Amino acid sequence: MFNKMSQRVKQLGIWDIALIKWSVFFATVIIVKLFPQLLRVNYPALIILLVACMLKPMYRFWFKKQ
Repeated sequence: MFNKMSQRVKQLGIWDIALIKWSVFFATVIIVKLFPQLLRVNYPALIILLVACMLKPMYRFWFKKQ
């Protein structure tokens, strides 16, 4: 299953990926408009989530040998 998905992702172009990013952005705006209490999350928690989510991709990009 993952091999099929990898092949499909490789077919996407720069514009396709950019449109996916914009779609996620607008979906996030809709979710925040529906649930405004999400904006009341304190910043240290958001910073911890940000760092936790970026650790593996940053490690693979900068430090992992291919």
